Amino acid sequence: MNWQWKTVDSIATISADSISGLISLPTLGCQTPFLSYSFLLALETNECVGANSGWQAKHIVIHDDDQIIAFIPGYLKQHSYGEYVFDHSWAHAYQQHGLGYYPKWINAIPFTPVPGARVLVRADVCEQDLLSFWQVNKAQIMKKLDISSMHFLFTQQAYSDSLHEQNFYQRRSVQFYWFNKQYKDFSEFLGLMTARRRKTINKERKSLVDAGISMRRIEGPSIKTDHLDVFYQCYQKTYMKRSGHGGYLNKSFFESLIESMPQNILLVLAYKSSTAVACALFFNDKEGLYGRYWGALTEISGLHFETCYYQGIEFCIENNIPLFNPGTQGEHKILRGFEPQLCFSNHSMAHPEFDNAVADFVKREQAQINQYQIDAGNLLPFKKA
Repeated sequence: MNWQWKTVDSIATISADSISGLISLPTLGCQTPFLSYSFLLALETNECVGANSGWQAKHIVIHDDDQIIAFIPGYLKQHSYGEYVFDHSWAHAYQQHGLGYYPKWINAIPFTPVPGARVLVRADVCEQDLLSFWQVNKAQIMKKLDISSMHFLFTQQAYSDSLHEQNFYQRRSVQFYWFNKQYKDFSEFLGLMTARRRKTINKERKSLVDAGISMRRIEGPSIKTDHLDVFYQCYQKTYMKRSGHGGYLNKSFFESLIESMPQNILLVLAYKSSTAVACALFFNDKEGLYGRYWGALTEISGLHFETCYYQGIEFCIENNIPLFNPGTQGEHKILRGFEPQLCFSNHSMAHPEFDNAVADFVKREQAQINQYQIDAGNLLPFKKA
């Protein structure tokens, strides 16, 4: 194996055909729509990364002579925002010791806490070859990029476990997913719940109908400019309310995706009379539905649950989609049938003492996360067998 590696500052320096010829191995995780040339290119060309964003594309390309062996999306980070794996305390510890935590390098999909593949490889590559590459080249990559650390975010468990064996220490978190158990309709899904929860959800949905709210699901090819205008207005208003800024992503980014990957996009719009009042943007493929962005122009009780959760569940049932990941965080999802699932990331520090400290930290944290998953699972509203 005579692999070489290099970094590229833009995915645009690689042809789309070169990327489309690569695959994700089963042990590396499902290739979601986010690990696509179109999605990563849209982030760069619309300056959601690069420029003054604090995200500098630094993708790793493994090659053998002129042939690409693997593509690993990566970014030099000057902060820890937009990652959803929180390491601010690590950065603070570095600062207290007079050391710089930034820049760091992350293997991730920007602003997208959706577990899945984080590497695309040639079909004849095995996972062990890739792991050997990291083991042999980790120190050299850190030195050449002049980084404090390497981070692999929202990796699939099997790959995360393997990275952990190479001293990329595993950190865990919890998200909430809905699983399609071949339901014929929403009522059959509710039928598995306790009578109390079934009544509550039906009441939530009916209250919106009584308030004159109607819902519309629009798939990518049918999304028009006025639909996207409403979505972006909702997106910005809600981000401003929660975070004090208009969101990480600009309108031209979403316009690019509607044009380049419409088959992977679903927009849910809520109307009061004929006026749009809220919407949510989802991505989808045959493996899953992924809720990503939500916003509302007015406060209406229960509207978030209908737009972001119940409409997504119905879409999955109607299209035989097995999994619905509605987005990170949110314990309110549990009582609506979303089950707690572990998520994984991996971390390695160039400084030996800090590397040992991180190893100890994630080991102690793991027991708490595991217990949280168990406790959350005990709150699920399904009838006992």
